[in-house]
Amino acid sequence: MTSDDPLRTDVALANRILERTGLSNAFGHASARIGATGTFLIPTRRSPGFADDGALLVVDTDGNVLEGHGTRNSESWIHARIYAARPDVGGIVHAHPEGCVCLTQIGQPHRVVHHQGGPLYGRVAEFGEIGLIRTRELGDRLAQCLGSNIAAMMRGHGITTACADVRTATIAALFLEESASLQLRMLAAAGGDATRIRAFTEVEARRVDDQLSSGIVSRAWEYYAAVADARPIGG
Repeated sequence: MTSDDPLRTDVALANRILERTGLSNAFGHASARIGATGTFLIPTRRSPGFADDGALLVVDTDGNVLEGHGTRNSESWIHARIYAARPDVGGIVHAHPEGCVCLTQIGQPHRVVHHQGGPLYGRVAEFGEIGLIRTRELGDRLAQCLGSNIAAMMRGHGITTACADVRTATIAALFLEESASLQLRMLAAAGGDATRIRAFTEVEARRVDDQLSSGIVSRAWEYYAAVADARPIGG
């Protein structure tokens, strides 16, 4: 099925980008709030690589499926409860990028080490609870941990990004994983000595905090959309 609704198109494409770029494989999901409502679009319970704009669910912040056919993701509570807590958020991504997972398991907080990490300075929360977010209560705890931040790194699990729209949330997730992977490489090159990493100061990070601006997001989205179209699933 296909749709001429641009929001549905973006949600489906965001999910395919997560899979095609390696941020997720069989699991993970991206969603978008529908206007200024308490409802959102999210794929059914399958790999994000299979997301189709004509086969999305409409779910509310209480976890009820209002429209669509199929089973909702068990971790839809991530989306439902963040949308409930954050009226400013229009797009959410939950993914399992390996670099970010590694950082959470060696006790290293995210540090800004390149330009694309600039807007993430001081805006990446750490969620230390182990396990899937399969209940309303856990969704509320994650939302509380996230607070007003752009992202939460979830110990041994993955990441959640929350932004004004689904495109920005997707690019934020990609930039966060890029940042984490670079940080890990720098840490390895420094023999495990984190003090040798020349992480950006707050002043330095603020010089490049425009990296999630609309123009940059648009350019990055164009590229990653082309990547998602060119690569086969699992490729």
